Amino acid sequence: MEQKLIFLDIDGTLTEPGKNVPPASAVDAVTQARGKGHKVVLCSRRNYGMLFPVMQYGFDGLVASAGGYIEYNGQVVYDCPMTPAQQARVLDVFKESGIYRTIGGRNHSYTDEGFKEFLSENVQSKANSELLRWRLQIEKELGIHPMSEYDGEPIYGMAFMSRGAERLKKPMQLLQEEFDFCIQDEDACGIVNGELSSKAFDKGTAVERLCDYLGISKEDTIAFGDSMNDLEMLQAAGTGVCMASGSPSLLQIADMVCPSVTEDGLYSAFEKLKLL
Repeated sequence: MEQKLIFLDIDGTLTEPGKNVPPASAVDAVTQARGKGHKVVLCSRRNYGMLFPVMQYGFDGLVASAGGYIEYNGQVVYDCPMTPAQQARVLDVFKESGIYRTIGGRNHSYTDEGFKEFLSENVQSKANSELLRWRLQIEKELGIHPMSEYDGEPIYGMAFMSRGAERLKKPMQLLQEEFDFCIQDEDACGIVNGELSSKAFDKGTAVERLCDYLGISKEDTIAFGDSMNDLEMLQAAGTGVCMASGSPSLLQIADMVCPSVTEDGLYSAFEKLKLL
């Protein structure tokens, strides 16, 4: 079998959301695939610092900050944080619009202090209750700091939460030339989750950049994801696989669907794709 270059999203794909420990079956699948000569790379919206707890399970490289930073076999392949002017503009317009921000630097992430309180006030929504639980978990395990501690380090992207889509009109109008907005499915109470990233990169361009660096054809790539920030990655790869628990929109475009992370999905898919 031809050597494959495999891209793995983390939260909701390799691990349960906000956790750093994959199921034993996923670790086994990665180990066996690498033993067969395939290359396995983490490809996540997490920043560089947040990837390290997962790297211990054995990977050939990493794509951090949704494509803003790429490293392979210890060598930096690509590094593209926002410029200082972009950072200031992004932070200011979202703050002025009353939208909660979580920004990702190279090694740390920072979130607006009122975000958890906002979620707590809206726990009557099942979706918000689950999101609150997830945010508490992610802050505990991934070390997200309060925005008051942000010291100006270069940032690569931002996740946001808005009370309805109306508040997003101004940021989208002012920033659309330089940034892409990835909007997740809106919940029943009108809470909008999303991510902002530079037009200079995404997970799809990360697939292309690493293929060029390694001299591997895109037809020999396989990408695994579960949310809409994985869309470009699945589209760019030769084979795009979505977890069964993934976004309905992503499930529609995937070449293949596998069981969820809690049902040994990666091992099942690796086996089906003859990577083991």
